[in-house]
Parts: sequence; C-alpha cells; structure tokens
Amino acid sequence: MNTRTPTRQDVVHLLGDVSDHKVVEILETGASLEQLEEAAAWLAGESDVMGEERLPLAGAAAKVYDIIARDELPEREREVPG
Repeated sequence: MNTRTPTRQDVVHLLGDVSDHKVVEILETGASLEQLEEAAAWLAGESDVMGEERLPLAGAAAKVYDIIARDELPEREREVPG
C-alpha cells in the first residue's frame, strides 16, 4: 500500500484536467492515493461492474467525487451512489 501524500500531479493524473482551486479542495480532504483512485473509478463508471453489489463510496473518496461531480456531471448523476 502506498502511504505517501498525494500531490497535484497525482490528482491531475488520476482525475484529468482539474482546476487549481479543485486540486486544493481535493488535497484538503486528506484523501489517500487509493481513495483518489477509487473516486476516479466511480467518475469513469468503472464501479458499475459490481452492479447493485458494489460498496458505496464513502469518506474522503466520496468527498473527492463530490468535488469533481458538482460541476462536471449532469445534475442527475451528481449524487454519490450508496
């Protein structure tokens, strides 16, 4: 498990072209690299593989999802599934 603190480069690598303001918000959540990856998977729709059996997004990963989703996703898709 990678325990180093994520950087701006990590956020951009995992979540794409993210504004500096959102990068700061994301880093302030205290999310780990694993949580950033989890949020990125949800945003990419990769969590759908598990169907109804998937675990809900929670904690810092859910916060990261919310930060990205509030401006990027259509309103009906903004709510964190769970």
